[in-house]
Amino acid sequence: MNFYQAVDQNKRKSWIIMILFVVFVVAVAYVMAQGLGYDPLSISGFALVIAGATSLGSYYFSDQIVLGISGARPADRKHDFMFYTVTENLCLAAGLPMPKLYVIDDTAMNAFATGRDPQHAALCATTGILSRLDRTELEGVIAHELSHVRNYDTRLMSIVSILVGLVALLGDWFLRITYFGGGKRRNNREGGDSQMIFFVLGIVFAILSPIIATLIQLAISREREYLADASGAALTKYPPGLASALAKLGADREPLEAANKATAHLYIHSPFHLDTPNMKFEGNGAVGFLSGLFSTHPPLADRIKRLKSM
Repeated sequence: MNFYQAVDQNKRKSWIIMILFVVFVVAVAYVMAQGLGYDPLSISGFALVIAGATSLGSYYFSDQIVLGISGARPADRKHDFMFYTVTENLCLAAGLPMPKLYVIDDTAMNAFATGRDPQHAALCATTGILSRLDRTELEGVIAHELSHVRNYDTRLMSIVSILVGLVALLGDWFLRITYFGGGKRRNNREGGDSQMIFFVLGIVFAILSPIIATLIQLAISREREYLADASGAALTKYPPGLASALAKLGADREPLEAANKATAHLYIHSPFHLDTPNMKFEGNGAVGFLSGLFSTHPPLADRIKRLKSM
C-alpha cells in the first residue's frame, strides 16, 4: 500500500465511524424520547442546542486552554532553531500557514497539534523530543502533527466531543426525569405497551450509551492517528523517519507530567506510555483487547509496521 492509498483508506474508515456515531446519537435520542412519551425531534433538538452552546466557547478557545493546561511556553527561534526550520520547510511543502510553536519543558518525549483550523493552529513539542530526535525523525513527527492540522482532525475531534457530551446529557436527563416521575402517559393499551418497551430500552441506553459513545470517540481518535501517520509519510516521502521516531517514543518510559485524560488524545503517542513498540493489544488476551478499546492511540507496533510497509 502506498502513501495515498493509506490516506484514502483511513479517511473512509473515519467517515464511516462518524456517520455511525451520528446515527447512534439519533437512535439514543429517539428511544429515550419515546420512552418518556415526548416528541423525539423536540428532545434531541433541544439537547443539541444546549450541548452546542456549552461547547462553543471551548471550540474557539480550545487551543489556548490546552496550551495553558499543558504549561507550554512560546518557542524561541534561537534556542529551538531546528524546531522552527523543520516546521517552516514542511509548511512550505504542504502549502500550510506557519502555525504558532510552543515548547513544554519536560524531558519526556511527545508532541501535539491543536487549533480549529490551519489559520489558528499551534504545534507543541517537549524539550525531550526536540533534544533526542535527529532531524529526519523530527521531520516525521512534525509532518504527522501538521497532517492533523491539514486534515482538520482537531476540528473533527471537537465535533465528536460535542456528540459524546450530547449522549451523556441525554442519558442524564432521562434518568433524572425518570427518577422524579416525569414523562407523559398514553391512555390506550397499545400505546402504553409500546411506551413501556421504549422506557426499558431508554434506561438501558441511558446507562450504556455514554460508555458506547466514548468507545466510538476513542475509535475515531485511533483512526485519525493512522491517517496522520500516512499523511505525514506522504509529506516527507520518507516513512522510516516517523517509524524510527515512534520506536524511540515507545522506548522512552517517562510519563509526561503535564498530560491528563482530557488532553491525552492530542499527543502523537500516549503520554502515559501504555504500550511499547513490541506490544500489540490484541495479542494479550481479553485484558489487552479491552485496553485497546479504551486506548486513545493504536498500538505502536502496528503503526510502525504500517509505516515500514509503505
